[in-house]
Amino acid sequence: MIDAQKLQKITTFVFDIDGVMTDGSVHVLETGEHYRTFYIRDGYALERAIQAGYHICVITGGKHEGVRKRLQNLKIQDVFMGSGGKSKLEIYTQWLEDSGISEDEILYMGDDIPDYQVMSRENLYATCPADACEEILGVSQYASPHNGGRGAVRDIIEQVMRAQEKWLVF
Repeated sequence: MIDAQKLQKITTFVFDIDGVMTDGSVHVLETGEHYRTFYIRDGYALERAIQAGYHICVITGGKHEGVRKRLQNLKIQDVFMGSGGKSKLEIYTQWLEDSGISEDEILYMGDDIPDYQVMSRENLYATCPADACEEILGVSQYASPHNGGRGAVRDIIEQVMRAQEKWLVF
């Protein structure tokens, strides 16, 4: 069940890519190039959130140029790709310190073990797609009824914006 009171405080979304913004599939071409598929409705919700003044951050272990271009096209402000040997928790805590954002204003959506340490933090609002791994489902305060790459991002953004009466504002 979603906590409507917590949604009122959210100013910032932090997302993983594979398994959250995509369905986790990696398509490999004959050239060896990898590509991901993004869901257009998730992209629309991300654009609406940015237009409404929400801060968006992406933390992902992957570092594919096509993904970077997609995030640039969506005008996502903070993008951390390829960990450089750091855990997501190290990247997240440094970003949190640098950004000055209060952790109780953050909604994080992850789906797998690399997200666990961040999502276990007490003050942020931890969410996940329906098809997240068991451990992530266990630490999430909300699991979307939608799978990763198939509307989970849209679901959570829309719920926050509706709770704050910003979804249908044009």
